[in-house]
Order: sequence, then C-alpha cells, then structure tokens
Amino acid sequence: MNLTTTRKCFSCSRLTATGVSILLAALCVAAASPASAQTPRYEDVAKQAGLTAQHISTPEKKYIMETMSGGVGFIDCDNDGKLDIVIANGSNVERYRQGGDPLVTLYHQDSDLKFSDITKSAGLTRKGWGMGVTVMDYDNDGRQDLYVTGYGGNALYHNLGNCKFEDVTEKAGLKVGGFSSGAAWADFDRDGFVDLFVPGYVHVDMDNLPEFGSVEGSCTVMGVKVQCGPIGLPGEPDHLFRNGGDGTFEDVSKKAGVDDAVHAYGMQATWFDYDNDGWPDLYVTNDIVPKYLYHNNHDGTFEDVSLISGAAVDANGKAQSTMGVSTADFDHSGWLGVFITNFSTMSNTLYRNQGEKGFTDIGFASELGPASLPYVAWGTAFIDFDNDGWVDLVVSNGHVYPQADMIKGVTPYRQPFLLFRNKGNRTFENVTKLAGLDKLQAASWRGLAAGDVNNDGKIDILVMDADGPPVLLINRTESPNHAVMFRLIGTKSNKAAIGARVTVKAGDLTQMSEVQAGSSYLSQNDLRLHFGMGAHTTVDKVGISWPSGKKDTLSNLPADSIYTVVEGEGVQQSSPFEKSKAQKP
Repeated sequence: MNLTTTRKCFSCSRLTATGVSILLAALCVAAASPASAQTPRYEDVAKQAGLTAQHISTPEKKYIMETMSGGVGFIDCDNDGKLDIVIANGSNVERYRQGGDPLVTLYHQDSDLKFSDITKSAGLTRKGWGMGVTVMDYDNDGRQDLYVTGYGGNALYHNLGNCKFEDVTEKAGLKVGGFSSGAAWADFDRDGFVDLFVPGYVHVDMDNLPEFGSVEGSCTVMGVKVQCGPIGLPGEPDHLFRNGGDGTFEDVSKKAGVDDAVHAYGMQATWFDYDNDGWPDLYVTNDIVPKYLYHNNHDGTFEDVSLISGAAVDANGKAQSTMGVSTADFDHSGWLGVFITNFSTMSNTLYRNQGEKGFTDIGFASELGPASLPYVAWGTAFIDFDNDGWVDLVVSNGHVYPQADMIKGVTPYRQPFLLFRNKGNRTFENVTKLAGLDKLQAASWRGLAAGDVNNDGKIDILVMDADGPPVLLINRTESPNHAVMFRLIGTKSNKAAIGARVTVKAGDLTQMSEVQAGSSYLSQNDLRLHFGMGAHTTVDKVGISWPSGKKDTLSNLPADSIYTVVEGEGVQQSSPFEKSKAQKP
C-alpha cells in the first residue's frame, strides 16, 4: 500500500469510531483497491505458433522421475528483443537407460508469434533427463546463457551469439549429478558475477528402482498402486556454486551454510531480498518437510531463519508438500511477499512480509487457499494481467498419479489452471472462468513462465503439459490501462542485472519488483520487468537499486514503452509497445 493510501485509511480508522464505520470502511477498501476491473482474456496459440514438441514421459508414471519434469522458460538467445522459448524434455526409464533424450528443446521466435525448433543447430545436444531451465549471463558477455537441471546430470550452455551454444558443463564444474530440481541464480557476494544454487530432490538408483505399488513407503493410495516416493526414499543434498569469474565454479555449500545436511526433498529455489538490506537472500521449497529461508550475512555465509521468520510452515505450524514459489510486493507495502504452491488438501500459501515482524500466512484470508484445496499445484507467477498496477496470480495444477482417476474422492489427474485478480486489499478473486481458462482442455500441468512474448505490454503465459506439448497463452485482455517495461544491463553489477530492484512511481501508484533467474516450478520468467500503470501515462520516478549497491534514478518516462537501462548511464534505448499486434483478435 502506498503512502497516500495509507494516510487515507489511517484517517478512516480514526473516524470509524464516530459511528459511520460501514461507509468509511468501504472508502478505505476503495482507496486501497485497483480503480476498475477489466475482463481477462487469454488465447492458446501454441499449435499455430509451432510449439509442438511433446513432453516425454510414460502414461503410467511408475517412477517418481517420470512425473516431476516439465520446466519452461523465456530466453532472448540472439538479442533481437523478441522472446524465444526453451522447454525441458523429460524422459522415461527405458529411454534413459538407452542414453536419454536431449535435455531441452529451443524454439526461436522468427516472426511475431511464429517459432521454429532450432535445438540441433543451436548445439543443445546433451542427452539425459531434463527437468528444469534457468537463464542468466554467467560470464557477463552480454548474451543470455542456459542452465538445465535433470536426473543424472545437469548442463551449462554458454551462448556464443546468434543462438549458438557451447556445452561447458564439465569445464565449469556444474554437472552435479543425482536428481536436481529448480535451480536459481544470484550474485550472493556482490562481486559482479552470478552464482548458482541447485536444490537436490530424491536419490533414485536406476539399477535398483523402487517397485511400483509395493507396500513399503508411500506406494499405494486407498489400495491403488502408485509410484513410490518421496517418502521412503533418501533425499539429495543442495549445492551452492560460487562463480569464480573465469568460467569455473566452486562448490561452497557447506562453507556458506546452505548444504542441507539433512538432505530434505528440495524442489525450487529463488533468490529475493526479503529484508530490504540490498543483499539477495535464498528461499528453497521442500516436499513434505519445512521450507528453508537463508538470510545473507554479507560475508559469504548465510543464517538459517526458516522457522523464526514464519516462512517455513503454514499458519498452523505444519510443514507442507511444496512445489513452486513466486515473490512480489503484492500489497504495495514495500516488502516482497511469497506465494507457494502445495499438494492437494494442503492449500496454497501466501506469506505477507511484515519486515522485522517476519512472515504471516494469509493464504485463507486472501481467498487463495480455499480455491486450491482440491488441486496439486506446481508452477506459479505474479502477473499484472490487466495492467492496473496490482500484480495478479496464475497457478498451474495437475496430479502426480495418473491412477488418481481410479481413486474415489481424489481429484482427477488432469486439472485446470487458476487465475486470481488482486483486489488491492490483500485478497484475491478467482477469475479463472471469467478469463475463459476453464475452457482449456484439462491436463497435468507443470512448469509455468510469464513474459511479454509479442512485446505489446501485456503479460503472456507459457505452461508445460506433463503428457503433451506446451500451451502458450497470449494475453488478449482489452484494457485502457498503460504499462512500462525495463530491460536492465549491469556494468559493475552482473550484466543481466539479476537481483536488481526497480521501484516505479506514477501518481499515487508505487510498485517494486526484482529481476530473478529461477522461480515458479523449474521455470524461467522474462528477465525484463513489467509494471502496469493503470490510467497513468507517465512514470514520474524510477529508482533502480543495482546488485553492486549503486543506485540510479530516472524521471518522467512516457508509458507504453520498453526501456533499456544501463547501470550508471541511464536509458539507452526505448521501444514503444507493439500496439497494433495487441489489438489483433
């Protein structure tokens, strides 16, 4: 909530005692809420766009690896200003034993919303079992690189330019091995080079696989045979790799205090500055057990503040089976809150960040929790779909057991999306049906990424079907609202500005966001930052806090443009949104 709104509501609370509480309470909500509601509209264009690659798995999914893959991401692999798409391919036990599958498929955006598969020509040929994707610029050469996690080994691809990549995994020391899940990057020591955190999930021996539906462990549900795990299987360790600046990385997990000595079931990591001290902190979602929050001590080490912060368990003090995570200043408080996705019956959780008071679970109070109870939730992102200046929320769902359709009382294997509108008062409205997303064919959805694919100033959504090709949901929302986007380039900071924080002020509207490499579930959002501006046509002030500690200020920027900003040098380029394309039916 911005200062103007806070003052209005403070006055309301004082006057409420005079007996006009109903009227004044309504005025308070109005002061805090978006000015008007737009009808959200999304169109799936994946097939006509050429996004046809099928995710590789098995219909039965007898083993836990066969149900966990499905990361997606946006990358601009040739710096042409248009988003390209990368998806993790998955695999199955039989194919993996025969050498595996290419870890990813890369689609280049040739023209507006037309893509071609350039995986082979791009040099993305390493085979294995792809799980998730992240995008960054690890060597500060101005080109976006790609890191892929998987079962049995990960891959670091160095971008040589023009969407040509070199596999530098072994040279860099980042193959890892085991079962890696949702990686994330940040410059945790602020030396100008991004570092890598890789969570480990479960240890599965390909030569000694747990028997499908065996009585040991969690291999049956109400008498129906299902895959085993994660309960009953040992966990994998987490890894923090420090970037040496010379193309190599050093495993500093134990020294930094983030090695996960108990080997919890790590799912997705994300970096964000939860305490506003200018240093990236680390959040890790875990399956079954409490989540981790590590505070950056500014000296290369971290303090585990998971439990004392309130961000490790739900409002009842219980651990959850958590998959995805997204962070945002969803209430305009100036603090980044956290949303996490969970297994069915546990409900998704929204943590309100109250600064020194820590995090408070407001999942049910926000109305996000009840709607999620039947579903197994995975990917998620805060997006401002109607450009009103308040970030909304999208969630992908899908069961892990294809056999769920045989179990009485259990939600089906194929499940819908959920889309929520931010009402501006720490509550959200379910607008899934209003947006027409309920009409999409249900599936067991996994990774989800958000970005402006056609550069029209509206955020689009990419989601992976665990049993089929991805869907690309283009935002067709008709709205008079304005927006602005920023592409940041570091100089003293890492070149991709991972970890940079941007604060945008337009009239009484103040917003804040950070550049992140790795979030949602196994996925990568657009590295450019998007801000809806409502009716405002000018950005009065932009404050940029760079990872190096440097701060820049911009002022009086016209809305409806993409701005390229260089650290210490200001705006280097501006490009208006593609308005004509935004109006196409």
